[in-house]
Parts: sequence; C-alpha cells; structure tokens
Amino acid sequence: MNLSQALEFIHATSWQGSRLGLERIEELMELLGNPQKRLKFIHVAGTNGKGSVCAMLSEILTRAGYTTGLYTSPHLFRINERMKVNGADISDEELTDLARQVKPLVDGMPDQPTEFERITAMALLYFQQKNCDVVVLEVGLGGRLDSTNVIDAPDVAVITHIALEHTDVLGDTLTKIAGEKAGIIKPGAEVVLSGQTEEVETVVRGVCAQRGCALRVTDSTAQMLLAHDLDGQTFDYGDRKALRLRLIGNYQYQNAAVVLDTVDVLRERRGYTIPESAVREGLLAVTWPGRFEILQKNPLVLVDGAHNPDGVRELAGGLSAYLPGRKLTMVMGVMADKDYDDMIRTVAPFAKEFIAVTPESERALPSGALCARIAELTGLPARSGGDVKSGMAMAMDGKGPEDIVCAFGSLYQVGEVRAFFGRTD
Repeated sequence: MNLSQALEFIHATSWQGSRLGLERIEELMELLGNPQKRLKFIHVAGTNGKGSVCAMLSEILTRAGYTTGLYTSPHLFRINERMKVNGADISDEELTDLARQVKPLVDGMPDQPTEFERITAMALLYFQQKNCDVVVLEVGLGGRLDSTNVIDAPDVAVITHIALEHTDVLGDTLTKIAGEKAGIIKPGAEVVLSGQTEEVETVVRGVCAQRGCALRVTDSTAQMLLAHDLDGQTFDYGDRKALRLRLIGNYQYQNAAVVLDTVDVLRERRGYTIPESAVREGLLAVTWPGRFEILQKNPLVLVDGAHNPDGVRELAGGLSAYLPGRKLTMVMGVMADKDYDDMIRTVAPFAKEFIAVTPESERALPSGALCARIAELTGLPARSGGDVKSGMAMAMDGKGPEDIVCAFGSLYQVGEVRAFFGRTD
C-alpha cells in the first residue's frame, strides 16, 4: 500500500458524512486489540475554543517532558496534521503503515466505519505504538456519540464554551447541546469547564454529580487582560501574573484560563509533574493556524476559522479590540447549513465591502448566493469571488498599506487562504 491508497481507504466513506454512534468504532477498536485502553487522555469537547485549548495543553505537556499525542480536526492542508506526537505531524510512511494495519479489519466489518471513525482508530493505534504518556484528544462533533468517546474515563474531561451548533444533530437548545458535550464525562474523570451561561453550567454540574466527578469551573473574575497587540497578549489568571500568549483574540486568554485550570487539576489530582516554566514557555510558544491569525502586515491580512454565529461574535470582539474604528474588506465563505445571516449581520459594522467565496466542500454555499444575501442584508458593496484563490486575488487587488483584509466563515477555507500567502506550515 502506498500513500495514495492509504488516503483512498481513509476517504472511502466520506460520502456518508457524519454518522454518530459508538457501535462501529467500538467494534473496530476491539479488532485492533483496544490500544486506547493502554493510554491516558485529556478529552476536550466544546463548540468553540477546543482546538486552541488542545494545542496549548499539548505544548505545555511536551515541554514538561511527557511524550504527548495530539488529535484534532479538521486539517488545513494534509490529514497528517490531525495526529501529532510532541508537536510533529505523523509521517506519510507511518500513516500508510497504519492504513495497512487497519484496512483488512475494516473490510471485514458489515457496517463500514465512517471516514472520521477510521482516522480516529488509526490515531489511537498510532499513539499507543508511539508509547505516548498522555494524549490530548479533541472531540469531532458533540461528545456523547462522537467516535473519540470510545475511550475509558480520561484523566480530565475539558469542556470549552458551548453555543448553538449542529442543532439538527445535537439538539435545538443549549441544554440539549450541553448534555451531548457532557457525554465525555465518565465516572473517575476530573472535569474542567469554561465558565459560561448558567444554563450550560447547570447541565454539566448535574452530570458531574450523577457520575461522581469533581468539577472545576474557570473563574472569570480572576482573569485580567493587561495588554495586547498584533504580536500577542499579556494577562493574569489568579496567582499567575503577566502570562504571555502569542495567540491573539479576546477569547484566547479565556481559553488559556481553561488550560491553566486543567494543568492544576493534572498536578493536584493526577500526579503530573508540570513545572511552571513549562506552562509559561508553552503558552508563549504555542501557535494555532487560522484563529485570528495575522498572515501579513502590509497590507494587514488576517484569517479566522470562525464558522458559526458564536465564533463570528468572538471574531467581531477581536476586531473591536485590536482594530478599533477600522473598516475592512471581508472575504467570506460559508457552509450552506450554517446560520450565515447572523454571521453577516455580526461583521457588517466592521466591513467596507464583502467578497463572497466558495470553500472547497460539498456543503459550501455558492459564492453567488452568499453575495446576493450579503447585499440584501447589509446594503454594502459585495462581489462574488468564485473559489477562494480567485476571491483572495480580488480582495488584494489594489490594496495599500492602510487597507485591512479579513477572511473568515469556514475552517475549510483557512488552508487555501494561508496557501495564497505561501503559508503551508
């Protein structure tokens, strides 16, 4: 088997989309000898912020001397990005070898695993084969029925900010969605929750009480932003003073508070040895592409993976904080199943013009339809840019040092936007 054949095996069921449920992944892991049972996990669920939280935790744990696995989704350029050990992507050779091991077992299953289930199984096998001390595991969709929930009780179950998303699958209220996310909480796990609405906290507290799990909620009153610019931000959290974070955006220092509480729980309740130097150095070093990321400064171009109303509100908060009073060229592409009306209205006050693009996905809303909707809702100049590359070229045409371009609306277009500027790291 070569890499092309490995990728063909992984993507063989992509047409089926998401099929929540643990039956297929449990059967496949059993066939693989349940490698996940020989690993320790930090399991991270949430609507927004979970990728950044995972990246911070992985960086800190690696700097503390632990062999650390990191599993995230989706990828921006290559599927290899989804499985990392100590910050390094899985190699093509290792990915191919995993597919070679897993494919015969999948071929024998009457109910074929989905694309995400195949990737998850391969990742868990990979982390076991690499003898990881701990794996930071990001939930794909929801929590309770997500394939990552095939693991036993994690050392810590982390739940980041929760908002309405995938309401057709997870439920149409915050209470229902929180219930699905809280499905990663298992007896024996410690739990860390990002402080948020009373509705969400009530659900999570109830699940923790039912399952006998200790809960720690981040304390918003202990968070203080000291300074920020386009190169990073400095903040206090509790007794930790003047922490420096390279990631920018209002939400990132709040995500960091979740990480810091998780670090303390790992130390106090799980016996991890994590020097404070590893915490500070990890926060300073961590990068997470596509999250309020500056791609160039003259003219200023930023890309953000905000792809739902809650994420776009966070983006708007960042624009207010970092670029007050400035008007931007907005390059926007969305999936057709998103509440893009809400997203358009949220960013309209910051826009001088819009360029609509079509991300590379079967679920994408065509740029022409998005352009018409933007014009109808905002009355601002709007052009249809076609695909992402063409749209970015249109956005950059004639731009000078005082101009600002912001691309947002879908994680599926982040990679293409970054590639336009030669960023494939």
